[in-house]
Amino acid sequence: MNKLKKIVKRYLFFLLLLNVLLLIAEPRLGQEVASLSLDNLLEMLSIIPPIFLLLGLMDVWVPKETIMKFMGKDAGIKGGIFAFVLGSFSSGPLYASFPVAMVFLKKGVSLTNIFIFLGAWSTTKIPMMLFEITQLGSKFALIRFGLNLIAIIVLAVIMEKTTTK
Repeated sequence: MNKLKKIVKRYLFFLLLLNVLLLIAEPRLGQEVASLSLDNLLEMLSIIPPIFLLLGLMDVWVPKETIMKFMGKDAGIKGGIFAFVLGSFSSGPLYASFPVAMVFLKKGVSLTNIFIFLGAWSTTKIPMMLFEITQLGSKFALIRFGLNLIAIIVLAVIMEKTTTK
């Protein structure tokens, strides 16, 4: 925990120093950067606590055996499909998916399924697909979806093979 505090303090100091330097060199840009930084911080603080609350409940209420059954190493293709659907139907920014992935890892979900979940969360959101269909056409949306699906699976398998504990 002390290491984490040290890292946070270092980056916080760096960001504050950078902002002060910007305020001195370019006051208008510095004010805009400070305003955007504060907005992003407030947004993160409004999203992260509910996610941790839900993850805590999931950690306590959902037994490890249930998670292993649906997304563990022995789940096979069913686990990959479940991870993909879960990631595609999830909402929120990508940084919200990492605590979920950490709980999955703790519960014994295979790395492939975790990588599929993260890939789906980041690229195959259902609302985004609906927007693409209406704005760019169904042909574009389906080609992009298909290519993303292939890339997510291939990269997830490669990453599991090359990742160590």
